Amino acid sequence: MGAPEEDAGVLESKRTATRYQILVEIAERQPAVSQQEIADEIGVTAQAVSDYLQELVEDGFVEKHGRGRYEVTKEGVDWLISQTASLQDFLDHVSEDVIGQVEIETAVAATDLREGQTVTLTMREGLLHAEAGATGNATAVAVTDATAGEDVGITNFEGVVEYDLGTVTIVSVPHVRNGGSRTLDPERVETEADDHDLVAAAGTEALVGVRAAGLEPDIRFGTPEAVQEAATKGLTVLLVATTTDLSRHTDRLRENGISYEVVDAAE
Repeated sequence: MGAPEEDAGVLESKRTATRYQILVEIAERQPAVSQQEIADEIGVTAQAVSDYLQELVEDGFVEKHGRGRYEVTKEGVDWLISQTASLQDFLDHVSEDVIGQVEIETAVAATDLREGQTVTLTMREGLLHAEAGATGNATAVAVTDATAGEDVGITNFEGVVEYDLGTVTIVSVPHVRNGGSRTLDPERVETEADDHDLVAAAGTEALVGVRAAGLEPDIRFGTPEAVQEAATKGLTVLLVATTTDLSRHTDRLRENGISYEVVDAAE
């Protein structure tokens, strides 16, 4: 379950890391900046802070407005944002791909399993399944006993669990002032639902429209996160969403590389 190595950005060198720390301290304290306080905070000498400050001014990241008065410029803020983003990416990599490899995950036992047994991992119905034996591309080791259908702890992951991302089909429902759920064809909604693993409803008009089709949604709350998570796990989702909620969902799907289409289910 590995991932490509990430760029640590601000952690690449001590100099870059110190510039980052000093710039953050200036932004927090500006405009009255005590070099000694910054030195004490980040563990360098006051002279070092002075030297770095001079560099930051020369680079256009900081403006000096008099003795002991500094302000971070737009360029300095942009640099901080870019370095923070790269640092966050690196932390995510460490958390999810490095630490995650030595942590214990949970799967559904597809067969009876014994502690210490090597298992093959597959993704089915949005859940990780563990089957006895090393027959697939992704393997792990069971850390608990389990009978088929029970949850089982697994660790020591090797390889990649291969599965296709799910897709999302979106039915847009007008706001109530523009007709709301009355504009939907219940039979079309029911037909679409039959072709999907899950049904999600976002907005009151959408929920009423789904119920008019004789259905109860699998997902009603936290729909942007839940729909994206379900599709990420390989499930297909029918999302019935009020127009006022639509952009929150499509933005999240695009950001996470989830394929979606919007269909017309009007009467």
